[in-house]
Amino acid sequence: MENKAKTQENPLGYEKISVLLKRFALPSIIAMLVSSLYNIVDQIFIGWGVGSIGNGATNVAFPFTTICLAISLTIGVGAAAKFSLELGRGKKEESAFAVGVALITGAFFGVLLFGVFEIFARPMLSVFGATKTIMPYALDYVRVTAVGMPFLVVTNSISNLIHADGNPRFSMLCMVVGAVLNTILDPIFIFVFKMGMAGAAWATVISQIVSFFVALSYLKKFKCVEIEAFAFKPGLKRIFRTLSLGLSNGLNQVALCLVQIVMNNSLTHYGALSVYGTDIPLSAVGVVMKVNAIVMAVFIGIQQGTRPIMGYNYGAKQYGRVKETYKLGIIVDTIFAVFGFILFEFFPKYVLMLFGKGNALYVEFGVLFMRVFLSTVLINGIQFLSANFFSSIGKPLKGVMLSLSRQCLFVIPLILILPRLWNLGLYGIVLAGPIADVMAVLLSVIFVIIEFKNMNKLEKLKQ
Repeated sequence: MENKAKTQENPLGYEKISVLLKRFALPSIIAMLVSSLYNIVDQIFIGWGVGSIGNGATNVAFPFTTICLAISLTIGVGAAAKFSLELGRGKKEESAFAVGVALITGAFFGVLLFGVFEIFARPMLSVFGATKTIMPYALDYVRVTAVGMPFLVVTNSISNLIHADGNPRFSMLCMVVGAVLNTILDPIFIFVFKMGMAGAAWATVISQIVSFFVALSYLKKFKCVEIEAFAFKPGLKRIFRTLSLGLSNGLNQVALCLVQIVMNNSLTHYGALSVYGTDIPLSAVGVVMKVNAIVMAVFIGIQQGTRPIMGYNYGAKQYGRVKETYKLGIIVDTIFAVFGFILFEFFPKYVLMLFGKGNALYVEFGVLFMRVFLSTVLINGIQFLSANFFSSIGKPLKGVMLSLSRQCLFVIPLILILPRLWNLGLYGIVLAGPIADVMAVLLSVIFVIIEFKNMNKLEKLKQ
């Protein structure tokens, strides 16, 4: 009776799933698409203002952003999942602690990243695959963007909680404000002030600072809980428990960073043995992966939309609604993926040329990589949503396993092995992506089927 009463208090427990998903996912999708514009817009203006060498520089610098995202997703997703789970259980004080955890850990790790990136930028870029030609451009970019890391981590953390609080529009606003400002400042700094890579970086940092203050203003506006002084003294146990729920998302980014490092170094090595040389593969792949980030942003937005629905209903023991949310999320993922597939397979050259001009070899390799490496985009959403599913229902270990499966179990070994088989070279790297996707999706489906069977048993026990 108690759980039933609680579900009647919150629309997450009784409103139609399709209506809830539209309400929560649409603003998240828009926010994530706009957020991805930070990198896309930088890449476009750098491509036209600096050239393809600038695109190569942002490619080798991208692992810095990925590391930052790993931290912010661990904090933000973990705090949001904890917030929703405790809200579903009727424990509002514990939900308030989740907000405190997000702010405290976000500020700490943001400042830590700034210091590490400023001090170790050059050796880290070498590890990330920077060539002698690309290194000075990458350094200009990284040493400025490091300034924005503390603001980025805290903003992303709070944004996830705002979403969990039932205000996805404000969460979207946090991202939109910064992205629009970044789009305005980029051409001014790059073309008017002739600041090159540093100009693009400063445009990003200023935009991140503005987004930070917008997000921070929400602390007094939480609807589901009251944020008081006690929330900022959560204790180590609560911190670890909260962060564990976001670990799958964070480790997925860490694994993605490892993939970027292995891929960049492999591209440099095998590129030198091909007609393309060392810089063309790095530059072309950088552009392709940024384009792919648009589709990934949609997947993440749908994840964020399903998370509070699944978390709340699992906490309230409404297992049928949890399964319905997951299934509907997969359908929506696939619909959006169709558009990505059409773009990558039929218009790769036009997409590539948006990011500046390049010679015939640059276009040739870029088109090949886009068509083959991203050919399995239609099924990518299954693996993304499945990992998020387990985090949302308070089973982070399974979420971690699924998050790491594609990157660590499949992509990295394939990138290292395939180029050596039958003298495939660069073409082996190109094939690694789609093969890994198929294997990761099969594993995800097996995990989810087993969990659905467990939920069916729990439903029978309730009756």
